[in-house]
Order: sequence, then structure tokens, then C-alpha cells
Amino acid sequence: MIIAHLAGVIGLSWPVSRPYFQLATPFNLLISAVLLLLFHRQWNSYFIIFLCISFLLGYGVEVIGVHTEVVFGTYWYGDTLGWKIADVPIVIGVNWFILAYSIGSICDQLPVKRIGKSLMAAFCMVALDYFIEPVAVFLDFWQWEAGQIPLQNYLGWLAVAWLMQLLFFYLPIHRKNSLAPYMVAVQWTFFLLLSSIVV
Repeated sequence: MIIAHLAGVIGLSWPVSRPYFQLATPFNLLISAVLLLLFHRQWNSYFIIFLCISFLLGYGVEVIGVHTEVVFGTYWYGDTLGWKIADVPIVIGVNWFILAYSIGSICDQLPVKRIGKSLMAAFCMVALDYFIEPVAVFLDFWQWEAGQIPLQNYLGWLAVAWLMQLLFFYLPIHRKNSLAPYMVAVQWTFFLLLSSIVV
């Protein structure tokens, strides 16, 4: 996972190789999700419910957002994230699941009540999105009207992320995943490095 993301930083930083690594982005998200799921323990119906709802909620709110502009602001998706339905890449739902699950797993270790954990996890998701945004625009994951990322985007992210985290912490599921800290660390490092190089 570390090697793949390091190769991604190098490949996406170099203009000659960038188009090829952009094509690999959806597959990287899918592989990351599969790895997280392989490290999950104690599968039950509630975890399946969380997985499905986080994917469908993430994807569904993006469809609403793109077509109505009321959730995140005025934006649209480029071609980098692959196959789309209703103008939204399917893998965007996968990305919402990855972030909600891995960050929630880390925040579950905090010595606070579940409501506090869910809020902290939601804020962490928004903080990561803050670093994702400029890189995502540069690599044509998505684009914003007039090139400006609105405050509405982060407020929308906070609301959706908190809904997902409430599900994560209040459903009776196993929340510890030994791969999650590494997944989050790799994601943060990946976007921080790319942001410092290409943006």
C-alpha cells in the first residue's frame, strides 16, 4: 500500500506519466477498500448495513450535490475517477466508505463517549478533505465553479460525515481494524506530498 501510493506521488508529479497514473486512480480506491475489508474482523449483518449505507449515502449525496448545488456548492466531476452514473463516478461511494470506516476505526480508540467519537471522526474527515481538494482539482477528479472551493463544501462534508459516523458508532459492529491507521496515514501523506509538489 505504501509502495503503491509512493509510486502514485511520483507518477502523478511527472507530466509525462501523469495521464497513466490518473487512469489508475479508480483501481487504487477499489484495492484500498478491498484491503480494509480483508482486515475487518467479526462480520455481521450490521456491518454489511453500514458498508452499504455509507456507499449509497456517499454516492447519493454526490448525485444530489452535482445536480442541485445545494449540498456542497457548484461542482462537477472530471474523467479521472472513471465510470459515472448520473454524472457521478461510482468509486466516489467507495471513497466515502474508506474514509468513514478507517477514520472511525481510529477515533474509536478515543476515551470519550460515542457521540464525541463520531464528531471527532467527522471533523477529521473534513480536515482530510481540505488537503484532498486542491489536488483533486489539479488532477481533474472534480472541478469547482470559478475554481473556488466554497465553505459550503466543508459544511456539507461535515454533515454527511457525521451521519456516517453516527451509524458507525451506534450500530453493533466491530470497529477495530489494524490496517486503518496505516490507510489514513498513507492517504494524508499522499495528498500532502502531492499538494506540495503539483499545486
